[in-house]
Amino acid sequence: MNLYEKLLEGNIRAAARLMRMADDRDPAVSQQLKGLFPHTGRAHIVGVTGNPGAGKSTLVDMMVACFRAEGKTVGVIAIDPSSPFTGGAILGDRIRMQRHAGDPGVFIRSLATRGHLGGLTRSTNDVVMVMDAMGLDMVIVETVGVGQDEVEIVKTAHTSVVTLVPGLGDDIQIMKAGILEIADIFVVNKADRPGAERVIAELETVQQIVCHDGQIPRVPILKTVAPSNQGVRELCGAVTKHMEWLKESSTLAQRELARLTEMVNSIVRETTQNIFSQKLSEIDREEQVTRQLVERQLSPYELADKLLALL
Repeated sequence: MNLYEKLLEGNIRAAARLMRMADDRDPAVSQQLKGLFPHTGRAHIVGVTGNPGAGKSTLVDMMVACFRAEGKTVGVIAIDPSSPFTGGAILGDRIRMQRHAGDPGVFIRSLATRGHLGGLTRSTNDVVMVMDAMGLDMVIVETVGVGQDEVEIVKTAHTSVVTLVPGLGDDIQIMKAGILEIADIFVVNKADRPGAERVIAELETVQQIVCHDGQIPRVPILKTVAPSNQGVRELCGAVTKHMEWLKESSTLAQRELARLTEMVNSIVRETTQNIFSQKLSEIDREEQVTRQLVERQLSPYELADKLLALL
């Protein structure tokens, strides 16, 4: 029996193994995921992103407890940064969510970025697919701390929650493109700190400018204090309400199409890159093209044309 068939029968170990194969970029995993795909499309994918230190992990931990209290099953994909020197990662988010370890309705998987930019990792969509096929109601993707334009989560999530905190210093960051534009819900976390109302006022001001003609919907702005669970129920309610709006407005189908199309693009890019790397090694052994590059006997454009011709 294939791993995906075992997963569909409820085998959690098969699911965990598939996730590991996806994260390790095992070539055999694609055939397994092909078998899973017809059984996906039911989970609500929620992305939680924001600056480093915004309290995303604690917030996600509380969101899991909130959704579980509503009877929903939850998967969490927690992404941690990799060391640029060793490639390793602490994967500390799993430690923070330890209280859910014994709950059969919660599945937590930590992933390392492995140098991938955008707040995610190359295997994120594959792991989302596995959790979706497991029959989980919610899949929460907590990105690594991101900057102004590392907004890849919008290509993965149905609902994007952008987390901000007071006291980061440069208030004009809120108005910059990228983070502002992907938000379906804004959360001002650590709202018990001085400056929280100022952040909210700035968000409202920016929205008045951007949404003045009514064509762009205004985004809810919520306050939370994650460690004491303040505002978390309202956040979970806003996530559910947004999902209902997506379904009623047919926007969900559009976002799902965009998400799956991006998966296709990602697969093609990675596969093509691997082919090019292999072909480059082959012709370099025969023709020493990299030496020709350094000695300016061959231009990068000519080498690119040579590689493309090999396809």
